[in-house]
Amino acid sequence: MDFETLTHDIDGVSVVVKAIGAGPAVLALHGAATLEGYEWARGLADRFRVYLPFHPGFGESGEARHFAGMQDLVVHNLRLIAALGLERPHLVGHSMGGWMAAEMAAVAGERFGRLVLNAPAGLNHPDHPGADLAAIGPEALPGYLAHDVGVALRYFPGGSECPPLEDFLALREKEGRALGNILKVHGMGHPNLGRWLGRIPNETLIVWGDKDRMLPASQAPVWAARIPAARTLIIADAGHFAMQEEPQATAAIGDFLAG
Repeated sequence: MDFETLTHDIDGVSVVVKAIGAGPAVLALHGAATLEGYEWARGLADRFRVYLPFHPGFGESGEARHFAGMQDLVVHNLRLIAALGLERPHLVGHSMGGWMAAEMAAVAGERFGRLVLNAPAGLNHPDHPGADLAAIGPEALPGYLAHDVGVALRYFPGGSECPPLEDFLALREKEGRALGNILKVHGMGHPNLGRWLGRIPNETLIVWGDKDRMLPASQAPVWAARIPAARTLIIADAGHFAMQEEPQATAAIGDFLAG
């Protein structure tokens, strides 16, 4: 089964969406970079039609230099869903994409089915701090992304799933600019996000690798306590890239979405 490539113009921004599978729609939102790709979605494609958009300025999508925070992405994605013709898709978000999905569900939860937040960013709870990205050198980063460092190394130069070095570096530069636009208002989160989570009406699954060094799994019960219909799934011996490390994580997400 191959991925399809869909292109839409959303408010003047060329947006590329990868799609695979057949069945109920799932909109899957990536995190603050695209280096880990989207092959994990094959694990859902036998039961769902999975849509994987590149956020503006990330991956194959065009840049949106006018974006000035997460709220721009929330509105952008709601317009993208309309352009795709999706009716109440399930919503899955990883890391920064989890923060994005949480805000979308808080303001427009009735437009979605079930919600999966995979190691979501955004809460910035003082008792459960995430890693200081500025203090992590490039050589140490793979160890923050996967408990099995060999899994993360696949996506870095020299790895089996990494593009040529020139392309890899160009993508990181492009995505760095886009990320800067998103973070320039409040950083990697919003100070009131915790207050908003109680508005999420969707049945929600919080997924976390118990060895996550980027965002600690100790945040999982904090998220679950604030979302009315939430449950947690902790993946043993997995890091921030839980779905890449443990196929059981993707299978469990599929079971949850299937109800």
